[in-house]
Amino acid sequence: MAAATALEEAAAPMSALCGLVQDFVMGQQEGPADQVAADVKSGLYTVLQVVEALGSSLENPEPRTRARGIQLLSQVLLQCHSLLLEKEVVHLILFYENRLKDHHLVIPSVLQGLRALSLSVAMPPGLAVSVLKAIFQGVHVQSLLQVDRHTVFSIITNFMRSREEELKGLGADFTFGFIQVMDGEKDPRNLLLAFHIVHDLISKDFSLGPFVEELFEVTSCYFPIDFTPPPNDPYGIQRDDLILSLRAVLASTPRFAEFLLPLLIEKVDSEILSAKLDSLQTLNACCAVYGQKELKDFLPSLWASIRREVFQTASERVEAEGLAALHSLTACLSCSVLRADAEDLLDSFLSNILQDCRHHLCEPDMKLVWPSAKLLQAAAGASARACEHITNSVLPLLLEQFHQHTQSNQRRTILEMILGFLKLQQKWSYEDKDERPLSSFKDQLCSLVFMALTDPSTQLQLVGIRTLTVLGAQPDLLSSGDLELAVGHLYRLSFLEEDSQSWVAALEASGTLTALYPGAFSSHLLPKLAEELHKGESDVAREVGPTKYSRHFRCLQALSAVSTHPSIVKETLPLLLQHLCQANKGNVITESSEVIAVCQSLQQVAEKCQQDPESYWYFHETAVPCLFALAVQASMPAKESSVLRKVLLEDEVLAALASVISTATTHLSPELAAQSVTCIVPLFLDGNTSFLPENSFPGQFQPFQDGSSGQRRLVALLTAFVCSLPRNVEIPQLNRLMRELLEQSCGHSCPFSSTAAAKCFAGLLNKQPQGQQLDELLQLAVDTVEAGLASESSHNQAFTLLLWITKALVLRYHPLSTCLTTRLMGLLSDPVLGPAAADGFSLLMSDGSDVLTRAGHADVRIMFRQRFFTDNVPALVQGFHAAPQDVKPNYLKGLSHVLNRLPKPVLLPELPTLLSLLLEALSCPDSVVQLSTLSCLQPLLLEAPQVMSLHVDTLVTKFLSLSSSHSMAVRIAALQCMHALTRLPTPVLLPYKAQVIRALAKPLDDKKRLVRKEAVSARGEWFLLGSPGS
Repeated sequence: MAAATALEEAAAPMSALCGLVQDFVMGQQEGPADQVAADVKSGLYTVLQVVEALGSSLENPEPRTRARGIQLLSQVLLQCHSLLLEKEVVHLILFYENRLKDHHLVIPSVLQGLRALSLSVAMPPGLAVSVLKAIFQGVHVQSLLQVDRHTVFSIITNFMRSREEELKGLGADFTFGFIQVMDGEKDPRNLLLAFHIVHDLISKDFSLGPFVEELFEVTSCYFPIDFTPPPNDPYGIQRDDLILSLRAVLASTPRFAEFLLPLLIEKVDSEILSAKLDSLQTLNACCAVYGQKELKDFLPSLWASIRREVFQTASERVEAEGLAALHSLTACLSCSVLRADAEDLLDSFLSNILQDCRHHLCEPDMKLVWPSAKLLQAAAGASARACEHITNSVLPLLLEQFHQHTQSNQRRTILEMILGFLKLQQKWSYEDKDERPLSSFKDQLCSLVFMALTDPSTQLQLVGIRTLTVLGAQPDLLSSGDLELAVGHLYRLSFLEEDSQSWVAALEASGTLTALYPGAFSSHLLPKLAEELHKGESDVAREVGPTKYSRHFRCLQALSAVSTHPSIVKETLPLLLQHLCQANKGNVITESSEVIAVCQSLQQVAEKCQQDPESYWYFHETAVPCLFALAVQASMPAKESSVLRKVLLEDEVLAALASVISTATTHLSPELAAQSVTCIVPLFLDGNTSFLPENSFPGQFQPFQDGSSGQRRLVALLTAFVCSLPRNVEIPQLNRLMRELLEQSCGHSCPFSSTAAAKCFAGLLNKQPQGQQLDELLQLAVDTVEAGLASESSHNQAFTLLLWITKALVLRYHPLSTCLTTRLMGLLSDPVLGPAAADGFSLLMSDGSDVLTRAGHADVRIMFRQRFFTDNVPALVQGFHAAPQDVKPNYLKGLSHVLNRLPKPVLLPELPTLLSLLLEALSCPDSVVQLSTLSCLQPLLLEAPQVMSLHVDTLVTKFLSLSSSHSMAVRIAALQCMHALTRLPTPVLLPYKAQVIRALAKPLDDKKRLVRKEAVSARGEWFLLGSPGS
């Protein structure tokens, strides 16, 4: 009885398996295959049991039934091949090989089974070869459907990956068999696989035997690729994928050279642009694997084709690829190892190039001069040998031509060609300076450059300056006398009144050369600049008019430009600081623009020092105390009135000083920053001036304790320093400092001082680590803000503090930022603070310029704008709908600011729900709202034309109306939007074409040139709308 029960239990699964097989084979259902595979994976059946269940189907006389049976087995094997035993694999392969002789309807399923078995790790040696022989001999692959051909290529790929040595045992028979399989293939999906197989055949050293030419022919017939993917192609195969795969094959072996190079020459000489480009790029790739032997017979033809393309082509891309191919050819010839008795092909090849191009260099006004120069430079840039050969031939000719031609434009052309060859010299290094090709031309080159620098033509001067910079970069080329002359010319050009281009270029060259020759510039340039600066101090007092600072300003610019070497910084920085101190003594009439110019120069010096820690610390410990000392001195009551003292306390000047201090602090190491902070914070909290130079001040410095308004303004400098420190620097007396800043931010009526204190508080709050101290400071800040908002005398300052604290917390994702943002939204309905609250959203979404910046080590999380948008825009929209009519513009303004700063990919999905509000914002009378909304809409017109076209009537009306706005910025933005409208579908726009063209006639007569320019551009696009080819 028990035995019978056991038999029944064993028979039950087999019965179920037979039912699934029957459903798949006879019922034409696809689901049972997955079920059977799942059961095999779970161990319910074995593969052998599946074969037994398929028995009658596999022997059925009807081909379609046999095909379904084998299809089921193949689908199971594709999912379960890793479970197969070696003995099972042997039997299955014998079965499948036998079935390759079956009816053609059965073959696709058989190939799927072989693909599954090709993935099995249990396959014993020898069977891979057996399978491929059976396919090569028994299957006419190109008569199969695309998917079945793809299966064959996949089988070959799998075996090449896992059974490489076995396949190599087939010798050239494997290559011949594959050629038969590939011959005639047209589908790009299969070609990608086939190209990869050919590449592996070559790169993995499979035997090609006598079939090299056949293998080349079966692949090169696709060159050049002419394939355009169908629209919405689900496979995503691009033309470039096929081009690069085929190029990898063609350029993979020198054995293809004798067949490929004539083909490339033929295609380069054709009239088809894409064929030219592909051929030149393929030639470029081939040069990496070819040698002189492969190229020798084809060099004249290759040179002729490349020369013709560069001389005659109208395509810049073809010219660029031709030059790249010539470069690669020359490099290939340069790298080949020569036998003692072999011909040096490089010399003969370069001689041909020189013969065809050299004489064109004598005609600087003719059109072939630049193509010839480019060809010569492309070849010269390939190797040191090529560079020396061409330079020694061309440079004497160009030097002679420079002296023979007297017109400035001709000389400029010649000098630009010389410059091109000089730049190539920088690529190669020479141990012996006498070996350098330029050594014998040094004196002539220097003479020629100095002639260019003294020429009245600005354009020739500019090329001369660039050439001097390149010459200076060549080691040991310029003598001390040459350097003295060069410095003199650069000094003279730096003070040319006529043209700004020359002095800007001269300053840039001075900076580059100072880094290489600090001694020469210290000896010959800095004394002149110091004298000019001293002279400028008296000239500023005497001169009047708009140009009175011109030479003085350029002198300051020159001092900062040459501060590119540590030793020079130690001379220029004291000069600039001394200049400020001299003015502080009251001897000079000083204006704010003069002080700002000095500060800008100091900032540029600080930026240059950031790459060198030693120079940077020198700048910080020298300049920062000096600037603080000047500012503290200016804030003290004095018997004698100093103009500079008043100037130093102006908003713009303090902002310029703050920029210098910030730039001089952001790159400090934590150790040095900690050393500095122990001096500067006590200066503001305790009035400790001991670290300041010339610290005998007439009074105490107490900006937080009953200090004068001037002293309180200096909190802006404290902000610049402490908000630029690394986050891990401990600030002494932090709790006291934060309380003092909080009190000043709401306790004083001076907007500059209170805002500076609020920004400093926010900057420190942003960097404060989580913990009890942060929570206490936040609670204190919120209480201070609420008390200030309730007081009429301090509500503006309290609002500013709220805004900066909110920004500090939004940037770091602090939970309290949500509450503060909600409080800010509540102020949109305030009759007094509402407009300012709306503008506050612009501050929240924008990048900081002085505090709360990544450069200043603030805690700025990625995607904070996206998070702010997600958390707050729904509330803004809801508040807009619920708000009274008189405050709705505030909500629109806030929303417009948020959307304008948001990355467009985030905004596009929300566009349908927000567009109506943006359109309503265009009707708001506030020009700030209009400008912000237009700036938001313009990119949306380009990126979401389908959504925007639904509102085209409103958009056209609003944009045309705003093109007559009283604000120039709004008029320009509206016209840019009218231009962008033309990207919408043409049928949608055509009904408005006549109306728009008439309306845009008015801004053509606008009094502002920039408005007229946009009007012309927009009206032209509307004129072309709907015309053929538009």
